[in-house]
Amino acid sequence: MLELLNNIQHQDLRVIAQRGERWGDAVMSCPVIADEFRALQGHYPVLFQPDGDGGFLPVALFGLVQGENLFLDGDGWQADYIPLSMRRLPFSIGVDGDELRVMVDMASPRITRGADGQALFLPHGGLSEFMEQSTAVLHTLHEGFQALPGFVQALLDHELLEPVVIDVERPDGSHGRLEGFHVIHEERLAALDAARVALLHEADYLQPVYMAIASLSNLPRLVRQHLAREG
Repeated sequence: MLELLNNIQHQDLRVIAQRGERWGDAVMSCPVIADEFRALQGHYPVLFQPDGDGGFLPVALFGLVQGENLFLDGDGWQADYIPLSMRRLPFSIGVDGDELRVMVDMASPRITRGADGQALFLPHGGLSEFMEQSTAVLHTLHEGFQALPGFVQALLDHELLEPVVIDVERPDGSHGRLEGFHVIHEERLAALDAARVALLHEADYLQPVYMAIASLSNLPRLVRQHLAREG
């Protein structure tokens, strides 16, 4: 249930900032923006998921099955960088004409009116430091998602996305498969002529492309962690 955040109706609202399954963090992936790829590639595989409209949405992969987040350990998140789409919760951006508004999901398990959690407003009504940081995250995400279609279209124009199947071999010899994602086609990228590479570079797309490729080195570790949890 989304509500427009305001300092009268939500003056006493607090948000649990801890990480854990009970706070809604048990998800296998989340959307990410290209500006995050450099920070993401040290921890998560970055894949591309069809958006249903002929395009793709980049995602950071946390697990191999729905509801699995292998980075959760008790009430902690075991990575130095948490994607912005997770850090923004329980807030989102609402658009009213040219105006951006902060919305709050009142159904989120992070919402409380008790003594725990981070206050959203100061006693006199101004934004708390926590809320200012959350608002900055929301605006960064909004700008990043506005820029994503151009980035994805460039990948499609150069035929740089290919489907991937992640095969998981269990100790008993059985196999699991994760399908429905795409990755950067490295051979086609390497075959691009200088003019096309220059176009990608001028648009600031070349670095996130290479960061997405580098991020795939995290897949084997994710598979090992998944098998360890299963076993």
